[in-house]
This record gives sequence, C-alpha cells and structure tokens, in this order.
Amino acid sequence: MKNYILILVAVIGLFQSCKKNNDTKFRNENVGGALGTSYSIISISNEKLDIQKDIDSVFAVINHSLSTYIPESDISRINKGDSTVVVDLMFREVFDLSKKIHEETNGFFDPTVGTLVNAWGFGPERQISMDSLKIDSLLNFVGLDKITLDDNNHIVKNNPNVYLDFNAIAKGYAIDRLAAMLDAKDVENYLIEVGGELVAKGKNTIKDKFWVVGIDDPEMEINRNTKILIHLNDRALASSGNYRKFRIDEETGNKFVHTVNPKTGYTQVSNTLAVTILADNCATADAYATALMAMNLEDAFKLVEENNRLEAYIIYLDENGETKEFSTKGFKALVVK
Repeated sequence: MKNYILILVAVIGLFQSCKKNNDTKFRNENVGGALGTSYSIISISNEKLDIQKDIDSVFAVINHSLSTYIPESDISRINKGDSTVVVDLMFREVFDLSKKIHEETNGFFDPTVGTLVNAWGFGPERQISMDSLKIDSLLNFVGLDKITLDDNNHIVKNNPNVYLDFNAIAKGYAIDRLAAMLDAKDVENYLIEVGGELVAKGKNTIKDKFWVVGIDDPEMEINRNTKILIHLNDRALASSGNYRKFRIDEETGNKFVHTVNPKTGYTQVSNTLAVTILADNCATADAYATALMAMNLEDAFKLVEENNRLEAYIIYLDENGETKEFSTKGFKALVVK
C-alpha cells in the first residue's frame, strides 16, 4: 500500500510538473537587418526557440530569387538577358500573384514598371535625365503582358529590354514565408514585422492581449509618429506612402515621389498621402498598397469598397488641402479606442 501511495504521488507530481511546463510561456524575439531594412519577429512558445538560422535562410533564398540589388540573383540575371535561368517555386508564386493583382487593379500594379523606377532614380540601376520623349520610349517596355513564364520555369520576354522588379511585393512575400516557417514549427502566436509590413497570428498569450500595431502619420516627414493603433489578429498589413521616399532635383528643386504610374510613366502626384491595406497574406497587402498609391483617389476608394478580401485605411488631402481619412467598415472595427 505504501509503495502504491509513493507511485501515485510520483505520478501526480509528474503530471503537475508537465502542466506547469506546458503553462510556461517564452517570449522569443529576433531582430536584425535584411532586404535593405530592419526586421523584428516576436513569437510566443512553450519553450525557448532557436530560429535565427531559419530566419536567415528565408531571407537568403528570397534574395537569391527576387532581389534586383544582388547581381547574381535569378531576377537580376533575367533582367540582364539570361534566358537559361530556371526560376524556383517562390519566383513562380510571386509572378502568378502579380499577374492576378495586375488584372484586379486594371494594370496599376505592374512589376515591369521597374524600367521607369530606375530611370527616375528610385531603383538599383542608373538614373537618367527624363523628358516626355524618353518616358514615351520607356513605356514600350512596361506591361506585364509583355512577359510570360513557360512550363519549364523560364521567363520569356517579347522584348529584351523589359525589366522585372518585384520590390513592391517581395517584402510582403518574404514575411509570408517567415510566417510559413513558424507555422511549420507549430508556433501559434507571433508578430512579424519587416520594414513596416506585418503579419500577426494568435495573440500575445503572456499578456493575454491581442497584438496591437501602430500606423505612421504620413505628415511627419522626419520624426515617426503614430497616427492610429489597430488590433491585428490573424491578418497581414502593408502600407505605402510618398511621405518619406522621394527625391529632390538639385537643379530645379522639384520633388519626385517613388510611386511611378505605369499608365503615364510619370512619378505619381496625387492627394493620397498614405495607404494601409489588410489582407489574408502580406504579399497581397503589399501589392495592393502600391497599386492604390498609383491610382486616382476615387478609383482607389471604389476598388477597396468592391473587394471584400481587403480592408483599407487611406489618408489624403481634400480639395481644400485639409487632411482627411477614409476607412472601410472592417478596418474601423479594428481601431483601438
């Protein structure tokens, strides 16, 4: 009987120990630099996670496939005319999603606009002096219909001067791959941020609170200031704006913003200050945020109101130059009061 009691006590003690261990939560934080920006990954788990090598690996394969800033990457070799490159699954996924969003935005999201982005001085290639004739000439190389991906995973161009640039979607896609990596490790609660784009899953179980993220005020050009806070639960967020990324012409003093309208070839001048998009994945949010910045403001409002897969927050100037805000119903519901 005594031995039975000892065994029972031991089993109860083991059960309580396991329960205690299962209730223990670790806050893992990985921070660093990648893709020309900074990243922060917070994950909550039952045990300490060692995922830095996995994170580095995700960024490495993204760069090898999609970075226009790395001369030896697949996309750089393609842009230089190497037709022998066999692209990987990630490249195909980004290409296929780009085609889909290109159609849904009536061509305002266009990865072939990179030729113009470079010419205006916002890309990795040499800037040139721009005028209407040069813009008209470069527009001959813009249009996602001018490029295809064949069954053997080779990019086929109808003109060798077509330049492919996924920078407006690749950062969001990289975040999605980081999220997939954490999902594969059965991590149920995390917040991933890369250069201001985010994916959140679950909540901060240590504090028993949902993830809360801030959206920058686009009128603060120097110091960062939060415009609003929102709950981000099992969604992706991406923002785009012309408030920090612009260039001043030294001779004329003219301000050129980094968003290039693929229809006109000119850097976009509009009343839209910033766009934030919520979607099921960050690549989609990233691409739509870019597209809406290139659109006419009324067209942007119409697009997000008709697309039930997106939520949007748009900061703009009205006809009197006053700052206004537009939010979809679903976005308003997430704002922290």
